[in-house]
Amino acid sequence: MNELQIALIVPCYNEASTIEQVIRSFKEVLPQIEIYVYDNNSSDKTLEIAKTAGANVYSVNYQGKGNVVRKMFADIDADVYVMVDGDDTYDAKSAPKLIEALVENKLDMVTGKRVSNEAEAYRQGHKLGNKLLTGIVAKAFGKQFDDMLTGYRVFSKRFVKSFPSSAKGFEVETELTIHALEQRLPVAEIETPYGVRPEGSESKLNTYSDGLKILRVIFQLIKEEKPFQFFSVIATLLLLSSMVLMWPIFLTYIETGLVPRFPTAILATGIMLLSFLSLASGIILNAVAQGRKEVKRFQYMLYDSVPKKKI
Repeated sequence: MNELQIALIVPCYNEASTIEQVIRSFKEVLPQIEIYVYDNNSSDKTLEIAKTAGANVYSVNYQGKGNVVRKMFADIDADVYVMVDGDDTYDAKSAPKLIEALVENKLDMVTGKRVSNEAEAYRQGHKLGNKLLTGIVAKAFGKQFDDMLTGYRVFSKRFVKSFPSSAKGFEVETELTIHALEQRLPVAEIETPYGVRPEGSESKLNTYSDGLKILRVIFQLIKEEKPFQFFSVIATLLLLSSMVLMWPIFLTYIETGLVPRFPTAILATGIMLLSFLSLASGIILNAVAQGRKEVKRFQYMLYDSVPKKKI
């Protein structure tokens, strides 16, 4: 039986101090793996070091991890894709376990849930933010993951080739997760060790600004994928606001037959009309979203599940 075509895809930005070790550690665990390093305008020698270490190296001019992932997914053809950050914090020895889970259970995505006892590896602020954002996604789309923002993932070919990415930066992990949940694809999460960045390697993640970007993407995807629920909430808030404004006027009218605050009555009526317009928008956009979902499903079904070959 032929071996699987396994591609290690590594998005990189200024990882000269760690990229060689990443390539070497995955080659030791999976000698047959084909390694692709996509450099994102690094100012150090990441590209040269990766090439010397034996990786296929390419450059992506548009800045941001989302742009890099989109390019990698479009360019590379394989049976299984292992995506990992180039900072040498993820455990290469966990890769066979993640791949085996994907292949044996015919899954489309397996994520590596980060587990670390070192405070410097996984700071409390990042843990709290991850838990909060993961919780919001779980409420909106269903709970399948405890660590939505992990950079260690294994994909099937049909997931990669049907993923409609639009993210520019670190929001891409959120898009990957929501795509799997909204399409109800078979997925799994497996605990993997998470280490400290080696000396000389700096995190590119900005806790607050990137957290806000991820939060914005979550609400944007809720609006796009679940428009009826999204606009129903807006319609309900507008309806309640209109009723609060109208209620005293209505009571006065019942008692006296007069409408003393005519501008307020007009405002309340306008807000009520906006409420109905919001509800109508949700109904229409829900039909559009359903059509988009079917198109993505058809694209997904163009590809077979991962073939059961020797790992």
